Amino acid sequence: MSIIQCDNLSKQYGNKLALDTVSLTLTQGAPIALVGPNGAGKTTLFSLLCGYIQPTSGSVSILGHKPGSKALQGLLSALPQDAALDPNFSIVSQLQFFAQLQGMTAAAAKQEALRVLTLVDLSDSAEAKPKSLSHGMSKRVSIAQALMGSPKIVLLDEPTAGLDPANAKKIRQIVKELSDHTTFVISSHNLDELEKLCDQVVYLEHGKLQQSVSIKANQATDFITLTMKQCDMDSLHQQLLGLNDIIEVRRIGDEQYVIEYQKQSSFAIEIQLFELFTANQWQYKAILKGRTLEETLFS
Repeated sequence: MSIIQCDNLSKQYGNKLALDTVSLTLTQGAPIALVGPNGAGKTTLFSLLCGYIQPTSGSVSILGHKPGSKALQGLLSALPQDAALDPNFSIVSQLQFFAQLQGMTAAAAKQEALRVLTLVDLSDSAEAKPKSLSHGMSKRVSIAQALMGSPKIVLLDEPTAGLDPANAKKIRQIVKELSDHTTFVISSHNLDELEKLCDQVVYLEHGKLQQSVSIKANQATDFITLTMKQCDMDSLHQQLLGLNDIIEVRRIGDEQYVIEYQKQSSFAIEIQLFELFTANQWQYKAILKGRTLEETLFS
């Protein structure tokens, strides 16, 4: 099911074209990654989807509605990268206020505020004020705010930026657990993190759509990313090329190769690799089925 449709979408600020005739379709399901360098147009795209700004040309539809329309209230939410709560009021009172803005009664809003705090494992801090929270806890409160009313679509801008590994992992778990009912669109520079969460990847650069790919898409060929620990890399390269069904072997680092081969249902390639390692007494660090997101986008 299509949830976001952009057709020749452009946004110009004076002489700067921040978004240039972007056309894409985003579908309901697994989290979607929005990737690109600084200034690529990611924030502009999020702002257009939220209805904060209007396009210079082109059109965008969210769940069949125009961005900013009343019909999307409670269906679409967003978490800006630098979102902050008022330091003078308790967390639960502020979340309750946001819920009431969605049209909930005071009692229902209080219950909803406690529900989303439980989702992010912060129900014990409901009466705390924002200044008493760590950066990681504050980020989880902001995500709780974005989850108010169980929206169908949640836009997250750098949700784990600046977080320690433990809090980043908690946020990934929250996204995974809610993805059956909510589609997350996540803008981030952390490709390793996006690779763990997302399937569809949208890559913007200089305001243009460069790629829109599925990490898990069915293709005629498959890939293995091989990272070695100890071996003769030149000899390994030559011997990999001699394996059955190999299409291409490409070295991408001092100890790493990407192997492209004919798709198959058996584990013939893996078996050949282990036999090769055993015969030469080579040690490997990791065998990854598929390619990294970085390799998929920039190879």
